[in-house]
Amino acid sequence: MSNFLQLHLLTSYPPACLNRDDLNRPKSAIMGGIPRLRISSQSLKRAWRTSEQFEDAVKGNMGNRTKRKGIQIFEKLTAAGIKEKDAKDWAQTIAGRFGKLKAKKENEPRNDLEIEQLAHFSPEEEQAIDALTDVLISERRASTEPELALLRKQHTAADIALFGRMLADSPAFNTEAACQVAHAITVHRAAVEDDFFTAVDDLNNHEEDAGSAHMGEQGFGAGLFYQYVCIDCDRLHENLGGDADLVSRTIQALIEAAATVAPTGKQNSFASRACAYYVLAEKGRRQPRSLSLAFMKPVREGDMLDSAVAALTTMRDNLDKVYYQSKPLASRSINAIAGEGDFSALKTWAAAGDDA
Repeated sequence: MSNFLQLHLLTSYPPACLNRDDLNRPKSAIMGGIPRLRISSQSLKRAWRTSEQFEDAVKGNMGNRTKRKGIQIFEKLTAAGIKEKDAKDWAQTIAGRFGKLKAKKENEPRNDLEIEQLAHFSPEEEQAIDALTDVLISERRASTEPELALLRKQHTAADIALFGRMLADSPAFNTEAACQVAHAITVHRAAVEDDFFTAVDDLNNHEEDAGSAHMGEQGFGAGLFYQYVCIDCDRLHENLGGDADLVSRTIQALIEAAATVAPTGKQNSFASRACAYYVLAEKGRRQPRSLSLAFMKPVREGDMLDSAVAALTTMRDNLDKVYYQSKPLASRSINAIAGEGDFSALKTWAAAGDDA
């Protein structure tokens, strides 16, 4: 079995609307028959991979997600003097390698240069596309099948290696994710509340109308969230072509982001940035498992912060007792409330090999 790194985080957010549903209200879930606030894994992963912390740690090894690669190629070709018809055909051929292109629309002349789904391009693939485009410009010709086949590269994009890539119409480019991210949920009962707000016209002198210029409502909620992340370290090593240093930097970057980066939703309105106050990292070759069962019964009594940590560690110990004769996984933790542990040391240990 693979070597798995599992992260369990507890983070308290003040009133916020970090991740909204289609009604512009915080996302929620029912767990244990109790309403909870929820932050989707998609929201968390995007916040983490686009954060300065993550990008700085894996600089030069980040992909780009876009539907517009065909348009980018077309613009480069036409800027170099290639006729528009040829440029469009050549750009479609290259972009179409990464997914099915959109159908042509009369009122959108470049619509059929876009890929139907977001495609995640690695740095190596973007370099190969640029190089091929330069050849087409230099030789004034369309691309050949062998040249197109070379666009598929063993890449070093940390975000693609972690979170995967699925191109339904180009399965040869698929990458199986090395990281699984659960939706974060509150460990207690939580409700979505409404903030009624007004805006005043600064030039209104109240001579005719003393009312507000705008009124609105914004849903929000506050809570203590449990977050679970699982990394298949062997898969990550394979996805990154065996680059041990890049694997280490990628794991440490993800831990840093997961513990310190919040989704960006409504941050200007709520300033709800927070760090995880408790982080437990475990690694080993056992079948991974979330510890969300610890909060099936919501935390209610006493000090909620300490109670959540106690519930989490008790659940871990009880699972170890009944499944593994009380033999725990190797682990490290920090507790900012108690002032225990060293986050930097935890990251270094988590990214080290099996025996560290």
